[in-house]
Amino acid sequence: MGYYTGKKILIIGGTGTIGQGLVNELLEHDPEVIRIFSRDEYKQFIMENHINNKEKLRFLIGDVRDCERVERAMNDIDIVFNLAAMKHVPACEYNPTEAIRTNITGMENVIRAAIDNNVERVLFTSSDKAINPSNSYGATKLLAEKLVQAANFSKGNVETKFVAVRFGNVMGSRGSVIPLFKEQIEKNRKITVTDPEMTRFMMTLSQAVKLIMDAGEKTLGGEVFILKMPVIKLYDLAEVVVEEICSKLNIEKEEVDLQTIGLRAGERRFEELMTKDESECAFDLGNMYAVVSAMNSEFLREFYEKYEKVRVGSYNSSDETVLTREEVRSLVKAEALL
Repeated sequence: MGYYTGKKILIIGGTGTIGQGLVNELLEHDPEVIRIFSRDEYKQFIMENHINNKEKLRFLIGDVRDCERVERAMNDIDIVFNLAAMKHVPACEYNPTEAIRTNITGMENVIRAAIDNNVERVLFTSSDKAINPSNSYGATKLLAEKLVQAANFSKGNVETKFVAVRFGNVMGSRGSVIPLFKEQIEKNRKITVTDPEMTRFMMTLSQAVKLIMDAGEKTLGGEVFILKMPVIKLYDLAEVVVEEICSKLNIEKEEVDLQTIGLRAGERRFEELMTKDESECAFDLGNMYAVVSAMNSEFLREFYEKYEKVRVGSYNSSDETVLTREEVRSLVKAEALL
């Protein structure tokens, strides 16, 4: 059926929104087995009871911080997806040591275990907050990206290919703004927005899963893949959510108080997906960009020379065309996010 057919796959941090979406899609490709590795037994229990095709799934309790446990979980595995992370910006800001242990040391453990087990591919999910990071979360993701790229050139004679994908915000995922807005309206008849001018790159769950799987299949090892994605103004999204939820609950939208509360610790008004320096070594693949490391990657640049080079400059949400409010509404409805 395709690249993932018959493969033995390990998904670290596989019980989150993206992990569940990835599992559902991978099952359509008929892999031999999918091991789902996470530290939350309750989330595993819930996930197991919501997936019909269970015979190919194995649920493993463990923490990405535990190198020995990661090593055992990776035994006889072909492909590894590392989705495990501390993601909440304020939590990482107030607990930076814990963010380092999960996001950086955890990635080191994955790399070491993959090399020891001669895994075929390792894919790491990064974030737009890794670009010119203004918070602890972004800084840990940036360093993890560097570890992934460097692993391709320090792995010795093993065949493992290491690759990263860089995300924007995944709409509707646990901890994202849409479920928060919905809950605020239903419970308190109010909604909180940090800044009216805040913009974000947004992607759907299906786009995120497709990016991950395409990158895992196409990588030569060492790239960072970035999906081209729309930019949304958070205030517009908030107003659309208010209008849609009020319509469903049959309440007047004037009853909902839309409050501006200011930026939280470590937040910024816009996000970047690519720096100007990175754009010097980036290629346009149509629906995504491939960023190649400036060091030790001559063979990558030679391969991607057949693609058009990216326009030199920062790729950030403050400079891109923002979706109109009606386009935001159409996107929310198309993905059934409310």
